[in-house]
Amino acid sequence: MRKWWPVILLLSMSLQAQVMRDSLASGDTINFRIREVEVLGRQSISGPESSQMSAVEVPMLQLQTIPALGGEIDIIKAIQLLPGVQSASDGSTGVYVRGGGPDENLILLDGVPLYNVSHAMGMFSVFNADMLQSVTLYKGNFPARYGSRLSSVIDVEQIAGDNTRWHGGVSIGSIAAKIYAQGPIFSARQLRERKQSQDKDTIKASTTFALAARRTYYDALLAPLMAMVSAREMNGSAIGGYYFYDVNAKLRHTFSNNDQLSASFYMGDDVIYVRYQTDETTKMDDGSQTRQQTKVGLRWTSGNIMAKVQYEHRLRDDLTMQAHLHFLRFGYNLSESLDASATETRDNKSNDYSLTQTLSYQSRLMDAAAHTDWLYDADRHSVHFGAGYELHTFRPQIGNFMIAEMGTPDATRFDTTYTDATRFGHEAYIYAEDTYKPVRWFTLNYGLRAALYAIEGKVYPSIEPRVGMRFLLHKDVALKASYSYMSQYVHMLSNTSISSPTDLWVPVTKDIPPMRSMQVAAGLSYDILGHVELSVEGYYKRSTNLLEFKEGASFFGLSTGWEEKVALGEGWSYGVELLLQRKHGPVTGWIGYTWSRTMRQFDREGMIINNGKPYHAKYDREHDLSITLQYRITPKFEVAGTFVYGTGNRATLPLQRYYDSYEGRWMDYISERNNFVMPDYHRLDLAMNWYLPSRKSGDPAKSKGGWLRDAEHRISLAVYNVYCHKNPYMMIVVGNELKQISLFPILPSLSYSFKF
Repeated sequence: MRKWWPVILLLSMSLQAQVMRDSLASGDTINFRIREVEVLGRQSISGPESSQMSAVEVPMLQLQTIPALGGEIDIIKAIQLLPGVQSASDGSTGVYVRGGGPDENLILLDGVPLYNVSHAMGMFSVFNADMLQSVTLYKGNFPARYGSRLSSVIDVEQIAGDNTRWHGGVSIGSIAAKIYAQGPIFSARQLRERKQSQDKDTIKASTTFALAARRTYYDALLAPLMAMVSAREMNGSAIGGYYFYDVNAKLRHTFSNNDQLSASFYMGDDVIYVRYQTDETTKMDDGSQTRQQTKVGLRWTSGNIMAKVQYEHRLRDDLTMQAHLHFLRFGYNLSESLDASATETRDNKSNDYSLTQTLSYQSRLMDAAAHTDWLYDADRHSVHFGAGYELHTFRPQIGNFMIAEMGTPDATRFDTTYTDATRFGHEAYIYAEDTYKPVRWFTLNYGLRAALYAIEGKVYPSIEPRVGMRFLLHKDVALKASYSYMSQYVHMLSNTSISSPTDLWVPVTKDIPPMRSMQVAAGLSYDILGHVELSVEGYYKRSTNLLEFKEGASFFGLSTGWEEKVALGEGWSYGVELLLQRKHGPVTGWIGYTWSRTMRQFDREGMIINNGKPYHAKYDREHDLSITLQYRITPKFEVAGTFVYGTGNRATLPLQRYYDSYEGRWMDYISERNNFVMPDYHRLDLAMNWYLPSRKSGDPAKSKGGWLRDAEHRISLAVYNVYCHKNPYMMIVVGNELKQISLFPILPSLSYSFKF
């Protein structure tokens, strides 16, 4: 029976569609609750009619309903449920696409690349769902306009605002509180015309805006608890907390039907802080006393700032030009401090002693860029072409350590700064691609991207061809194939599988060449009865110049720079993906399955890992299954569920021990890197959503209670890991036992929101 449940689900979806058609044909009346949606007039990017393959549009309406960790809707968590995509660990936003690492994903926010998209050490992403217009994932067959990454493109577009009416909303959940607003900015004349008009939607503003903000309140909840515990148990006072925040904004002005100017902005930070202090006085029997004061501080901040300005001009009906400038800064700061002092009073004489110690560490990465893109759309050709230049500034690590001691005969002072040299990378590119459709049953997409990357007097050229073909075997069935070649000029070095302060973004150098990859794919796309999409794809990818830390190397250390701690090697991955998706109707959702293999080999002289033999990548998971379903039972109530199953990640563990007679002790033996497969991962999440529709029911004439009463209210109850399965996060060896560390048990969450 287990083998046939996908077929049963497919037949059930088809039966609903057939019953609906039969009812309409017989003249029966079917009542629908019409929800307002924006019709974009574009075909499915993954359907048989599209020449694009290895691409998926994330359904935004379904995204709002699926269960979410802590009730916080997260686009990256939704992408992890798609075939060909794997998560780094339980609850993490790390994305591994077709065997590539998290740094191999080009993640764009309104066309601007983001280097870090994680909050809370990877538990949540930086994308606020209230600001999202569309999200598209490319796993292969990359359009030539995209470059600089090997594995995927995640293209996120923000809303620019309605030009006729104001909208807004507030949401309060277990994790964060959010607020957003969007709408027109009317002139005084337009406001007078709007007040006098019977149909207010006919008055359209030239300028629109969208604004959203989000903040967690962990610090507000944690601070009183820490103060109470420290006063009772630690004889001191402590203040600590964690929070993150996001601010998104977009402004658009339309000069005419042919000219438009827009500006986008994003700012977000993670902040962890701890401050602890004590003040104690100790009295001795001889009348002397000692007063000791201690202050300890820790602060870590990490975040992005992005700004973009874009101008769009339509020269004629078939030719459009876009030009934009953007700036991005990503960085983090880690600082620790210790101030200790003591005063001893004896016979009316005082002796003072003090110790001051500080440690600071920071990393910076900045981009400044100018791009221009052109679109020529004719009968049989759709041509994209353009060029761009980016200046990358890398300051990988800057640290300062200071210690000062006073009041002792051997008092010392030590102050030093260590840093990697600031590097400037210059990237320039041109590209052209054409989608050619000579006949209905055949479409050819071909393109070429030429890039130059210059750093430290070294120039790395790259010629990257891309080609894709679609053969329409039937009006609902298409065969697709593609080839892509990619280059990447930045790397992320990390000792962990989650976002952490030790993540280090570094550029190619005169000694570290760019990473390269080649990917071929072929697949079948089938549109079933116009309601269900089925796609099956197979792929093979080969990568060179991959970077990993050498055996025993770590992030910290003053003796050598990062270039001497890394090794260069190769990797390859292959697999088969299946996606069954329904986007319309009372029952929606998708089923995704992936079978894959991902291997690595580092056998270059002086860069040997695993004795030069091939080994499984840490995120090599043979089977990966996800089922996501939503069922709108009534206009006011819906349920949703997500089930995830995957074979375990890999880890490097000493599974054997031997006695070394020379050392005189037992030694751990590791047969090879990533020699241990963790237990299988599986989890079920459920959610229920209640809607209280507005009283006006879409008719402004019925609105009598004001905008607050007329808003649509929603209450969501979600349960993460319903049956409380202890999924492996980490495996450690304690003595002779292998122990599993798990993070998330069953986690319920409740959220409330209203929109107007």
